[in-house]
Amino acid sequence: MSRLGKFGTSTTRAITSVRDLSARERRRLVGEISQVRGLMPLLMKPRNKQQWTREDRVQLVAHLKRISTLSPYLVMLVMPGGLLALPAFAWWLDRRRLRARAPPAGA
Repeated sequence: MSRLGKFGTSTTRAITSVRDLSARERRRLVGEISQVRGLMPLLMKPRNKQQWTREDRVQLVAHLKRISTLSPYLVMLVMPGGLLALPAFAWWLDRRRLRARAPPAGA
């Protein structure tokens, strides 16, 4: 196969990989954000002169923990050009996760 043919195949494979990675991360973001739906009414309780119950506090902690896992993504979206860099950032995070799961080299 010619050099140009190999380049075209690898480029197509890379683009497909980035597109799949982006779609997977988009689904993850939408899933996580949809879990935070009850956060605003909880946050507005003190403003509306209501007290937080113990159950409300537990829900607040759960929501804030869930949001904290998204912070790298949100930072990337806020930065100029971040939307374009998000697939590369997601790829980098994915590689770190795979490296942590890999068995030791001597095994």
